[in-house]
Amino acid sequence: MTPTQRTTGPARTYWLEHAWLGTRAEPGVALDTAGGRVTAVRTGVAAPPPGAEVLRGLTLPGLANAHSHAFHRALRGTVQVGSGTFWTWRETMYAVAARLTPDGYRDLARAVYAEMALAGITAVGEFHYVHHAPGGTPYADPNAMGEALIEAAADAGIRITLLDTCYLSAGFGEPPTAHQLRFSDGTAEDWAARAALLRERDHARIGAAVHSVRAVPADQLETVARWAQERAAPLHAHLSEQTAENDACLRAHGRTPARLLAEHGVLGPRTTGVHNTHLTDEDIALLGSSRTGTCMCPTTERDLADGIGPAAALQRAGSPLSLGSDSHAVVDLLEEARALELNERLRTRTRGHWTAAALLRAATADGHAALGWDDAGRIEPGARADLTTIALDSVRTAGPPPRLGAETAVFAATAADVRHTVVGGRHIVRDGAHTLVPDVPGALARAVGALGR
Repeated sequence: MTPTQRTTGPARTYWLEHAWLGTRAEPGVALDTAGGRVTAVRTGVAAPPPGAEVLRGLTLPGLANAHSHAFHRALRGTVQVGSGTFWTWRETMYAVAARLTPDGYRDLARAVYAEMALAGITAVGEFHYVHHAPGGTPYADPNAMGEALIEAAADAGIRITLLDTCYLSAGFGEPPTAHQLRFSDGTAEDWAARAALLRERDHARIGAAVHSVRAVPADQLETVARWAQERAAPLHAHLSEQTAENDACLRAHGRTPARLLAEHGVLGPRTTGVHNTHLTDEDIALLGSSRTGTCMCPTTERDLADGIGPAAALQRAGSPLSLGSDSHAVVDLLEEARALELNERLRTRTRGHWTAAALLRAATADGHAALGWDDAGRIEPGARADLTTIALDSVRTAGPPPRLGAETAVFAATAADVRHTVVGGRHIVRDGAHTLVPDVPGALARAVGALGR
């Protein structure tokens, strides 16, 4: 079975008890699909048409997880013992990365992507930098690790944007450490040559990433930016996640990371800065005026004690927002959306920075756009037939009227309330069970156990 067959469903009709159509929750919607796309949206359909698949609850467009490191899922729980900072957490992460093999990574990523599907996620942006064998020796297929991720996404029934990541140094002027050797291609030109061998397919797109300004020397940033520009591909970068990185960049270059990226052509409407936590007012203006996106990962940012980024100010300046689960402390895009607003409330001691509709847009249409899937994240004719149905009768969601379904989904529901996930017109999660990976908890336990955690 080819990846295309795995991700594109036959013609069928879905009847949605309630559907989020971007501005309102509409009762009784019939959705016709063919070739993996929506062909018609019919409102006011009080009962399921004959032969229609029934999705009870509130159906949203499929959710987009714009920032993922799949192997970090193996850290869940273990990194909660003791204290420390991002930098001490990183040492544990490196130890897990050192044990990855192409086969083991495929098994782990398949389980992680299946967990995402159970959480209503229909597309993932995989920020991929574990390229080579330990010690830095390339595999016989130099993209064996990336291909494992692409295959894992197909097996789990979701789409992937593989953000192949350039990672060349341990810091400003420092060579890679022993753990980082398997991340590095040596130079940006060699990275570009390897990344150019990757091929897109129906369920997979290829993008690029600058790991960070500390990991890609300034004189090689333009090579990565040019590679992405020539292919009209998404380009992502970790940006100002840590104050220590900002301070080191100022010492090395006399400018902030955002200014450094701007001067080397990295910023722009196809670029997304991930985290964007510790920014100056000038940085915010740079990102906004260039239409560079912002991917916030609130559950990871709080788990790693990173801080609360200026998401509201960035959006006001013109930076579109998307959401990611990053290190997978939890996999729950509804929690990411909720945390964006609640974090801002804690910081400002005021409420109502984003409506539920705005937060859902970040989790759907704008998240897909950040990953190069501009035709996804909306329930309308011509869009990809990606759907996520949230139960409105669980202990978390029962009570509010259906017309407040968006507010209920964002501010009360969790990934546990996802009942159905449809990707390209194909039912991937039905009644809370994955149709392709029958035992997701078991698959996760086996894959994590194989890494010796």
